Amino acid sequence: MNIVDELKRRKLLYAVTDEAVKEHFDEGKVTFYLGADPTSDSLHVGHLVPYIIAKHLIDAGHEAILLIGGGTGLIGDPSGKSEERKLLELEDTLANASAIEAQVKRLIPEARIVNNYDWLKDYDMIRFLRDIGKHFNLNYMMGKDSVKNRLDSGISFTEFSYQIIQSIDFMELYGREGCTVQIGGQDQWGNITAGLELIRKLYGPGSKAYGLVAPLLTRKDGSKFGKTAEGTIWLDPAKTSPYAFYQYWINLEDDEALRRLWQFTFLRAEEIDEVEARMQKTPHERHAQKTLAREVTRFVHGQKALQQAENITGALFGGEVSSLTPEEIEMGFEGVPSIHAEAGKPLIEALVETGLANSKREARTFLRQNAVRLNGERVERVDATLDSTDALHGSYHVIRRGKKHYALVRL
Repeated sequence: MNIVDELKRRKLLYAVTDEAVKEHFDEGKVTFYLGADPTSDSLHVGHLVPYIIAKHLIDAGHEAILLIGGGTGLIGDPSGKSEERKLLELEDTLANASAIEAQVKRLIPEARIVNNYDWLKDYDMIRFLRDIGKHFNLNYMMGKDSVKNRLDSGISFTEFSYQIIQSIDFMELYGREGCTVQIGGQDQWGNITAGLELIRKLYGPGSKAYGLVAPLLTRKDGSKFGKTAEGTIWLDPAKTSPYAFYQYWINLEDDEALRRLWQFTFLRAEEIDEVEARMQKTPHERHAQKTLAREVTRFVHGQKALQQAENITGALFGGEVSSLTPEEIEMGFEGVPSIHAEAGKPLIEALVETGLANSKREARTFLRQNAVRLNGERVERVDATLDSTDALHGSYHVIRRGKKHYALVRL
């Protein structure tokens, strides 16, 4: 199957600038690129699809260039934005670029990394206006969705010019590296076609250059995929732990998890069909969610982080937390009520201070009802204390009330 058709089957492709791109990929090794502006120090789940497309293209024998927008990040892309971005300082942009570069290297280690600051910094105003700006018609630029959608609320000349500046990237990589395809999100259509226009103006109408754009992934309610009520699902493990990342996929609804198996994993069609068949027989076992969580967590965070996430999930589900490492305890109980305490603190006081009980009287009732576990063991004594001798790794006490209410005490 042609790689473009495979991307369409997996619902990874929204549009192509020219259907001839299918034959282009069949003619031999193609060099393509995708970029990310370092407006933050981390990508999030919503950014993943173009990198998954890149991985599919690499597996089909093509060559990837991952561009970090150290230069364009200083300008700000108006695509998909209803108001002006806050401009970043050069130092912040370059620091973000370094962090993003480390992330994309982990995702696609086979790819080459470039930073457009390396060539954009060499353009002075005269060169930019004479050599690049003269090729862009104002009416053409005004017709871009990224501009039209901002005309009522207002758009600065800086952001208005973004499409020209990003088009330089495609032109530079086309000339330097023989890069003939750019991939990006659906909202990048205008920027990609601007780059194609510049290439044709400079290299002639017969030049072969193409664009592929991925669909903007949304939930049933229309909200952007990758966002939750609590915030963004980041790819940086320091911002969203691998366990929280894993749980994000585990908690998807059945139909969404089945769709995302095609889009976010590299499983073969017959493997996905097998998961779907198991879901039909025993949906309560959440085969699609578990497979999806396992595959995506491994892709983004690696096998070790996946194992930690599965260890934590198993321990919390079964209540057997004694096998967890200190790192897994910190990761698994991030966000749950926690306190620091001196060794010997009464368990009753800890129940109240962590919010697992509203009063000491209620705490005693929970203990008498055998509703409290400490480090996985049921507590029967009302006068139990939190000692270092029976703490996990000498430092942690995990308190569980009922089946789902947890708290962490650090001695």
